[in-house]
Amino acid sequence: MPVSGPIHRLSRTEARRIAVRAQLLDSARPTDLLDLVRHLTLLQVEPTAAVAPSAEVVAWSRLGPRFRRAELEDAVTEGTLVELHSMLRPAEDIALYQAEMAVWPGPGELRDWEVSLRDWVEANDDTRRDILDKLYDEGPLPTSALPDTTLIPWESSGWNNDRNVRMLLDRMVQRGEVATAGYDGRQRLWDLAERVYPDVEPVPYDEAMRIRAERRLRSLGIARIKAAKAPSEPNDVGPVGEAAEIEGVRGQWRVDPSYLEGDFTGRAALLSPLDRLIFDRKRMEELFEFDYQLEMYKPAAKRRWGYWALPILYEDRLVGKLDATAVRSDGVLRVDAIHADGEWSGAMVSALEAELRNLGEWLGLDPEFAED
Repeated sequence: MPVSGPIHRLSRTEARRIAVRAQLLDSARPTDLLDLVRHLTLLQVEPTAAVAPSAEVVAWSRLGPRFRRAELEDAVTEGTLVELHSMLRPAEDIALYQAEMAVWPGPGELRDWEVSLRDWVEANDDTRRDILDKLYDEGPLPTSALPDTTLIPWESSGWNNDRNVRMLLDRMVQRGEVATAGYDGRQRLWDLAERVYPDVEPVPYDEAMRIRAERRLRSLGIARIKAAKAPSEPNDVGPVGEAAEIEGVRGQWRVDPSYLEGDFTGRAALLSPLDRLIFDRKRMEELFEFDYQLEMYKPAAKRRWGYWALPILYEDRLVGKLDATAVRSDGVLRVDAIHADGEWSGAMVSALEAELRNLGEWLGLDPEFAED
């Protein structure tokens, strides 16, 4: 659709500062976990805990020492946060997804892959009903406790072959029939969605998609109209907000105009590798000119920065990576390496040292530098 209105011409520095402010990583720290998640719209659920689970690191990097790790679990138990598509979201936001669930696998004329999904679920409808009956009687339950009576197995390029129940559960989440009800250790527990989600009035589809895009732009500050498709949560925002051009960066951008005014005061922060400030790696490279990859899936010999290296933010720049591991059995936060991008001033070194101490205190671990 055509996009009209003012065009804001921004330098990279201005664009970065908008992105940092929008992600609540400037000096004005938020004070409440639920308010934080409402603004960010989500916290990604990722069980890897080389330092701590990503959702906890994201919350700590904003809230600081006031954040207790048990708060997230308490919020899920109380039902103020719910998990949808591997993202913790404010429970009231489920109203923005229910219309989409109702038209699964998609609105309007279906694409070929949507037809294939629909046909596969229909072919295994008996299994779907068996799962719903089992959860009704006994839920919450782990995947291993649910019956696999599929007539047609799931086929993929290989990664998910024969994971029939798990793939059917994913489709049932998309249909609004089942939901994540918690965890038993690292095992996900499933239950009927009506027992997990709040009883809220669904928002009509078109309005819900617009509101979701507006809130996504509010949390990102500046984003592309279109971006490569991402699992679970888009990186683009469509035509919401106002048009922007970024000096030295191609493409059509949209900016939330509320961030165009006001002073910027930055700080140091240690970020989860899945932090939304950097999750869209193309946007990260374009705005911050930062070279980074999550290397947990690489062989150790091929890693440049570490298994779960934390990007280091200083004011409006990404200035390095922290390779650290929480060794809880020894009571230490082992620092294997600090990779600096460019020269660091004395103020930067002091700020990083303070943030590293804060991280150790939050984890209840003493920072310890590994021997060369």
